[in-house]
Amino acid sequence: MDAPEHLPPPVRVLNETGASPYVLLCEHASRFIPAAYRGLGLGDHDLARHIAWDIGAAQVATCLSATLDAPLVLAGYSRLLIDLNRPPHSETAIPEISETTSIPGNRGLSEAERARRISAYFDPFQAAVGHLLDARQAAGVQSTVIGIHSFTPVFKGFVRPWQAGILYRRARVFGHALAEALGGASSAIAENEPYAIDDESDYTVPVHGEARGLDAVLVEIRQDLIADDEGAASWASRLAQALKSIEKRQLYT
Repeated sequence: MDAPEHLPPPVRVLNETGASPYVLLCEHASRFIPAAYRGLGLGDHDLARHIAWDIGAAQVATCLSATLDAPLVLAGYSRLLIDLNRPPHSETAIPEISETTSIPGNRGLSEAERARRISAYFDPFQAAVGHLLDARQAAGVQSTVIGIHSFTPVFKGFVRPWQAGILYRRARVFGHALAEALGGASSAIAENEPYAIDDESDYTVPVHGEARGLDAVLVEIRQDLIADDEGAASWASRLAQALKSIEKRQLYT
């Protein structure tokens, strides 16, 4: 009889008491899908693609956490089971199609299965973030929420010209300052690209940031730039320098 599958926790918190004003989230850190789901009907090639996780994001976030002494919350399961940066009621939270790829195992889900995925994967991650931010607030520690993501160089045939994008909504001063500290448009750093934040398509910024009155941004890095250890470490260093420069100037909303 086969041994039972070892299942990772749905969320890991690293450096929970880190002194940095930055709180890092990596909602798409993992591509793990339990064997019982049979890969949601996808092959190994598709499960290694961006549709299943944000390539390189966990490595960048982990390096950045260590460099800044910042807490980091990492997802343990694939975004294809449920996307942790989407409201759970959103049509894109459990996608039937991701980019142009059909996801057979997400078609026609029962309400019970949707509720099970929310309970098993979504709720633990959001609870960990909420607990961390509550504890920091109670201790009087400044918190700025930063989600670390990656994006595909080509999306539905469109070649994306940016190296990275800083996505923000209410945190205009901080978001613009971070983009500029990374080099701005002259270094192919975009603002609110490759997409814009809204309440239907995003969870981290509206809920963990804006609803608490905290600055919150998403950092999107082109995945081919961080797909190996060297690239991830380089971008983590670049982000750390930019964030430290902003911290010195105290550029918060």
